Amino acid sequence: MRTEMGSSGLQASLEDLVVYFATTSWYGPAGTDRHMAQALSRHAPVLYVEPPVSTLTFLRNPALASTLSERAPLEVLDPALARVVTRVTPGMSRPVLNRLTGPLVERGTRSAIRRLFGRLGTVAGIVSCRATPLWSTVPARRRVFFATDDLPAGAELFGESRERLLRDEARTIAGADAVAVVSPGLQKRYADEGWSAEVIPNGCLPEAYENVDEASPASDVDLPGPIAGFVGYLNERIDLRLLEAVADTGTSLLMVGPAVPGYRTERFEALCGRPNVRWVGEKPFAALPSYLRLIDVGLTPYADTAFNRASFPLKTLEYLAAGRHVVSTPLPANDWLGTDLIRVAAEPDAFGAAVSEELAAARGVESAQRRRAFACEHSWSRRADTLAALLELDRR
Repeated sequence: MRTEMGSSGLQASLEDLVVYFATTSWYGPAGTDRHMAQALSRHAPVLYVEPPVSTLTFLRNPALASTLSERAPLEVLDPALARVVTRVTPGMSRPVLNRLTGPLVERGTRSAIRRLFGRLGTVAGIVSCRATPLWSTVPARRRVFFATDDLPAGAELFGESRERLLRDEARTIAGADAVAVVSPGLQKRYADEGWSAEVIPNGCLPEAYENVDEASPASDVDLPGPIAGFVGYLNERIDLRLLEAVADTGTSLLMVGPAVPGYRTERFEALCGRPNVRWVGEKPFAALPSYLRLIDVGLTPYADTAFNRASFPLKTLEYLAAGRHVVSTPLPANDWLGTDLIRVAAEPDAFGAAVSEELAAARGVESAQRRRAFACEHSWSRRADTLAALLELDRR
């Protein structure tokens, strides 16, 4: 790889660069885009392009606003990885104005490339996880559309127009050299519409949880064990009835992660107010071992929706990487993993009973080793190898 090291600190050649259009901020909870881009940067330098933000974004997410206000819009994270975010005016997702968002993001990305490399030119590849067509940003030898969610199915959740997302998705796929999807459910939906796609599911970082049982227990949790725990976003995707059913059994329930305003209803607050329940809010990725140290059974309580059926929850593999038992609602992702290490239950009573039974069997050394070994087969490194092959990064 020819190195162009300038004042930016990015040690890379423009011709080797992969531009990664993400659907989440680098500084939000660590999700698919951040993990994949980081793993992919071992194959090629990556410019991580965050979703555009406006003052309205900051009002809706004060924590993100506080973080981004301390960061430059363009930032080199390490010699093979940089991030950039484009600032836009509020309302850019509305009809008519939304047509301007893509061009603004493309212009901001080109500006970032010029600052990093001093010029524009053909890059190794573009990976876009967004429905909006962005292929004209810069010339690229390979263009891969990576659908990390069924965006049209989640239109209402995102406050977007389903019809527009479907149109944009079709245009983006038409301009791609290859298509990848995060789940078998989404692969089937694409196949029904005549589009071929390769499944690249979510993965995990086994090394992050190697010593979870030696981690210092989180100091803000005072629940008696054994503990059932949920780690992740608390939003409309999560079936509150299932969390209530777990608490109804008398089990200690720990919830770790941000709750969107619409989810914080009186019912949710009532659950948090129970003596056997603790909600500790959002925590940085590096702090998760301290909470997983306390959890005996991890929960994936997804509501039965088209959007969720097309998803591939990160948390399930992360629980397994920590050696924890797992109880999940039925999902095609579980079927794809093809393991008996995931206990499946759909209805609240059955879900609560399954958690109680798994808690009774938890903390076995041999079973924990088996779970960790399985998780190692599904690392982000292996997922990035597949995406790198679609980008043909190793064929140069």
